Amino acid sequence: MEIKQVGVVGCGQMGSGIAQVCAQAGYQVVVSEVNEEFLNKGLSSINSSLTRSVEKGRITRQDKDSVLSRIRGTTKMKDFGNCDLVIEAVTENLDLKKKTFAELDKTCPKSAILATNTSCLSIIEIAMATTRPGKVLGLHFFNPAPVMKLLEVVKTIATSQETLEVGKSFGQSLGKTVIVAQDAPGFIVNRLAVPLMLNAIRMVEAGVATAEDIDAGVTLGLNHPLGPLSVADLVGLDTLYFIANSIYEELKDPQFAPPVLLKKMVAAGWLGRKTGKGFHEYK
Repeated sequence: MEIKQVGVVGCGQMGSGIAQVCAQAGYQVVVSEVNEEFLNKGLSSINSSLTRSVEKGRITRQDKDSVLSRIRGTTKMKDFGNCDLVIEAVTENLDLKKKTFAELDKTCPKSAILATNTSCLSIIEIAMATTRPGKVLGLHFFNPAPVMKLLEVVKTIATSQETLEVGKSFGQSLGKTVIVAQDAPGFIVNRLAVPLMLNAIRMVEAGVATAEDIDAGVTLGLNHPLGPLSVADLVGLDTLYFIANSIYEELKDPQFAPPVLLKKMVAAGWLGRKTGKGFHEYK
């Protein structure tokens, strides 16, 4: 199956990045939002990202214009009617995702593959909102999508081998390194990374060490580019709390139970980089 036109549902932080990556790889892209205000904000984010790449000499101004010409914004689900692949990047809410997939199932060609960018929710539950579960899989991009080199391709028990192969080839065409995971809580990366972040939070909570020293220990002692608490701030502490809770609900494994300190920081609105304060402070 040849992918020519890609749809992206959601033009927020992840959706806009995914749309940009697809357009930079040469695909025609349709990206949607619930209203014009959110759509314009997302498209502006793409423009700003490409402008920074021009300023840093990574691409030319002509390249930027070419990429933008391949992206079309919409607020109408019907505009996905000619897409070969649609990637859903809406809020991490299972009911919302199931509703979105049910609508896409009615709108898109029967040959189209439907993918979700969820980082932790059950993909088979999302797939069963459609009449084509064999053509549904996970394409989990990492934030920021234009920069991060990894793509998790997630196969459910119903995903066909052909759909899996198309998903892998598509990811490689974007210049991503592709890894394949089963539809299990946390997939591969979050299954490994979330306990590390939560344990670092527990160490702060217990007074074992400061956030600064924990992150220094991991960056300089384990050679990670960022410490676990800096990563938590980057992901968003509310997002981390949601992911940890989701995995814990599925597995009942105590290592995924969110620490009390994390819950309190989310309640206080200290969500990390996006609010200027988390385990570290940001201008």
